[in-house]
Amino acid sequence: MSEVKNILLCGVGGQGIILASKILATGLIKAGYDVKMSEVHGMAQRGGSVTTQVRYGEKVYSPIIGKGQADVLVSFETMETPKWLDFVKPNGKVVINAYEIPSATILSGAAEYPQGIIEDISAKINTTVFKAAELAENLGNIKTMNVIVVGALIKAMGLEKIVDWNEVIQEIVKGKFVDINIKAFELGINQVH
Repeated sequence: MSEVKNILLCGVGGQGIILASKILATGLIKAGYDVKMSEVHGMAQRGGSVTTQVRYGEKVYSPIIGKGQADVLVSFETMETPKWLDFVKPNGKVVINAYEIPSATILSGAAEYPQGIIEDISAKINTTVFKAAELAENLGNIKTMNVIVVGALIKAMGLEKIVDWNEVIQEIVKGKFVDINIKAFELGINQVH
């Protein structure tokens, strides 16, 4: 264990970001890290922005990640990514789930979904992009998208062997959804090479 690592997860209400963060934080605690987590719900119940911040290391004093401090930004929804980009360290990483959830403004026709987000970000910073929604649909449950994203994050950070993540998922996810979420987690791990 060395210095504190900072992970910022962002997306839209209803995407399961809080559950994803709980899986991550619980696994890190089981592995012996000091972990602090904070959640920010915008208009989460209406498809608004949601972020969670997970910080871990030998000793963590604050749950808050400042601008330019995130080792990894994990975006569950494409359009949310640029809003949080200035929190990423110059040598940090961005993981984007290429998935679009139109905001109320876009749905009303007052604006259009912005194009070129992934290309712009990829040109500036180390970026991994994959389509967790397609993988989740192939698995038979779109709601497992969040666990696929967490699996990819854990692999990208080299944390896949620190604990038995299947046990963590069994502890946190409701019983009847455990098996499909373990499959989703493995799909996520396999997205990162």
